Amino acid sequence: MTSFTAQDIAAAVQGQLQGNQALRIDGAAGLEDATPAQISFFHNMKYLDSLQSSKALAIIIPDNTNGAKLPEGKTWIRVTNPQWAFAQALTLLYPDRNVHPRGIHPKAVIDPTAEIASDVYVGPLSVIEAGASVSSGTTLYSGVYVGANVRIGPDSVIYSNVTLYGETHIGARVIIHAGAVLGSDGYGFALKDGKHHKIPQVGRVVVEDDVEIGANVTVDRATTGETRIGAGTKIDNLVHIAHNVQIGRDSLIVAQVGISGSTRVGDHVTLAGQVGVTGHLTIGDGAVIAAQSGIMSNVAPGEVLFGSPARPHREAMKLEALFGKLPEMYALLKQLKKKVLS
Repeated sequence: MTSFTAQDIAAAVQGQLQGNQALRIDGAAGLEDATPAQISFFHNMKYLDSLQSSKALAIIIPDNTNGAKLPEGKTWIRVTNPQWAFAQALTLLYPDRNVHPRGIHPKAVIDPTAEIASDVYVGPLSVIEAGASVSSGTTLYSGVYVGANVRIGPDSVIYSNVTLYGETHIGARVIIHAGAVLGSDGYGFALKDGKHHKIPQVGRVVVEDDVEIGANVTVDRATTGETRIGAGTKIDNLVHIAHNVQIGRDSLIVAQVGISGSTRVGDHVTLAGQVGVTGHLTIGDGAVIAAQSGIMSNVAPGEVLFGSPARPHREAMKLEALFGKLPEMYALLKQLKKKVLS
C-alpha cells in the first residue's frame, strides 16, 4: 500500500477536487468503515446517512450532487462514475494486488510436449499435460490442473485448485478463481431398457477474452461443439453452466445461477442470484432477470422479469403485493359466505 495526496488521486481518476489538495491518503474503505486517512466513495442517495456520518476526509462523489447537503470539512473528488473512479483509486493505492510471481516451481509437473512461455508462473503441485500451451504473462497458482491440449491465453490468472479438462480454451486476461472446474462432462444420458446410459461428451469449453469466473463455478463441456462464454462476461461464485450453453458478451451471471443445456444467453444480460434457467431457451440481449426467478420460456431482448415462473417485473410486484393480502381476503370471504348461508 502506498500513500498519496488527494490531488494525486483526483488526477488519477480525472476528477474535480474541492478541498485540501495536500490531504494524505494511505488506504480506502467503505463509508461506514473508513478512517480519516482513507478515501471512500458515494454513489447512491440511499447511503446518504452513511455519507453524513463517515469519518473519511476524502470522498469520491458524483459530479451532479451540487443540490445535496454535504457535510462540511471534507475533501470531495467529483467524477461522472464514482464506482469506476474508486476502482481506479484502489489500483493506485494497492499496486501489489495486481503483481503476480514468475517462474516455475520445482514441484510443478509439466509434460515435455507442453508449450510454456518464458515469463509465466506455475505454482507447486500444478500439473500441465501433453500438448497444452500457456501464453506469456499468465499465472497458474498451486494445484492447478491443465489437461491435454488446453490453451491458455496471455496475462490470465488461474488461482489454486482450478481444474481445466482437456481441450478447454481460455482467452487473454481471463481470471479464474479457486476451485472452478471447466470442461467436466455434460449431464447427458440416454434411456434404454429402463437404465440411463452415458452419452459421450466430446465437445469443449471456450472462454473468450476478459472473462472472470468465480470460485467453485462449473462449466460443462459440450456434448458436441462448444460451450462458450463471451468476452467480458463476469461469472460469480457457485454458478453452474451446462453443456452447449452459449453466453454472449459482457453479461453478468450472479451467484448460484444454474443454466441448463443448450440455452443461449445474449449480450449484456443480467441473471441475478439463484436464477434457474431451463434448457434450450434463448434469453435476448439486455434482459434482466431478478433474483430467485425461474425462466421456463424464451425471454425477449430488454425484458425485465421476476418470479417463478418469471413474469414482467411490474406484474410480478403487483402479484407479490396481492399475495400478502390473501389472509385478509380469505377472512372477508368467509364472513360473506357465512352471511349468505345464514
